[in-house]
Order: sequence, then structure tokens, then C-alpha cells
Amino acid sequence: MKTETRKNCLILGSGRSGTSLLAGTLYRAGYYMGKDLLPANKDNPKGFFEAREVNAINETLLSEVTRSHPTDNTAVPPDSVRWGWRWLADVPVGTHIPCSRPVARHIEALTGNIPFCFKDPRFCYTLQVWLPSLSNCVFLCVFRDPAHTANSIVKVCERGEYLHGLKLSFDEALQRWTLMYRHVLDVHRHQGDWLFLHYRQIFDGSAIPRLEKILNTAIKHDFVDATLERSVHNGLVPAEVMAVYRELCDLAQYPGDE
Repeated sequence: MKTETRKNCLILGSGRSGTSLLAGTLYRAGYYMGKDLLPANKDNPKGFFEAREVNAINETLLSEVTRSHPTDNTAVPPDSVRWGWRWLADVPVGTHIPCSRPVARHIEALTGNIPFCFKDPRFCYTLQVWLPSLSNCVFLCVFRDPAHTANSIVKVCERGEYLHGLKLSFDEALQRWTLMYRHVLDVHRHQGDWLFLHYRQIFDGSAIPRLEKILNTAIKHDFVDATLERSVHNGLVPAEVMAVYRELCDLAQYPGDE
């Protein structure tokens, strides 16, 4: 009997939604995640599991459709971003993202490292550019309650560090959350194999059998550290945002809120 090939995968979802938790869970399953992974920090003490190379490709792609801002100016308009910030970009649904031939060749080279697992929130916007270079690939979309996520994004911005100068309100963070998942739901998910997962399903291990089945690989569930769960849930969430969240919950077969 022929053994089925293990599937490649991309991990998508808003930043601060549990994508690093899923990537860390898959890290020891033998996937190629890139040569130069972002180091752990106070926001993600166990690591981001994002390759600088992948992030740079997606930053380059998004730089064509977002307003850049000089790096020596600390007063950053809300509709502009600096290099490395485009995981918080404001990209309307339906935006065409051009891709140069050199960038396309770079993507082709990266996706030749099989089996691969690449993770970047920016994939929510750039996936259409990557699709021609993907084969035998599953798309893993991770999400979390929008209020938790928006509060966590605001805290990351307030701490400054590499996001120094970027100020996002709770409502603006919710807008970014909604845009990313509207891209996934309205543009991307109708092509290819998808698995939607709520953060809680990864945290409690209930997602593992579904992941093993769709990826055709064995996964250990010992990456989760309950002491690192620390974001808060507060702030009013508009009905249209909650409608997106409920649609994601239905796709993930997740029964209720946190």
C-alpha cells in the first residue's frame, strides 16, 4: 500500500490570534519553516516561528499597495506603515497585489523546500500571489475572539520597541482583524484545502487529530504553556465584526466563545 505524502501548509490569521501557538505545535513535526526564524521576545516567549525571508517577501508585496513612511519620523499617520509593520496594514478587500518576476522566483525557491510550513499574518493579504507556487498544500487559518486580539495588538503597539510611533486604538485594531479575515473568507478560502481553528482548539489539544488527518503527519501536543495565556477581553465589538467571528467559529466547528 502506497503511503500518502505529508502535506505542506501555510498558517494564516491575524497577529496575536494564536498563529505562533499552532506553528510551535508543528515545529517538531519536521517541517521546513525557514533558515532565519524571528527570535522569541516578551510578546512571544516561546518564539514566533516566522522566517524573516517569508516576512520580507510579503512586506515587499504589500509595499506596492500601502503608503510607506520615512523611518526618521516618529509621527506616523494611521494610514501609513514602516518596513516590518505590514502585519498591521490596512488593505481593502479586493485590492490587487502585483508581483515582480524576481519576487515570484524567490517564492518558487522557498516553496521547493518540502515539506514546508510557513507562517505569516500577511498571508491573509498576499496568498493569491503565492498560490501558483504551491502544491500539495493545506491552508490553516487560526483565529481568536476579536476583543482579545484587538487588546493584545494595542498592548504590543503601546510597548513601542520596533513598533515605536505606531498608535492603534482598539477600534482600529478591530478593523485590521476584520479586514484580514474578510480577505480569507471572501477571497481565499474557496480555493484549496482549508482547516479553520480557534485558538482554544489548539490550546486544549482538540485540534490535533484534525491537523494530523489533514496534514497526514504525527504531531506532539506538548508545546502549549498555560502560564503564557494573559490577554484580556474587554471593549465593545460591533455586530459586523462579531458576524465575521461567528462565521469563523462555524467553519472551525467551535461551539462557543471564550
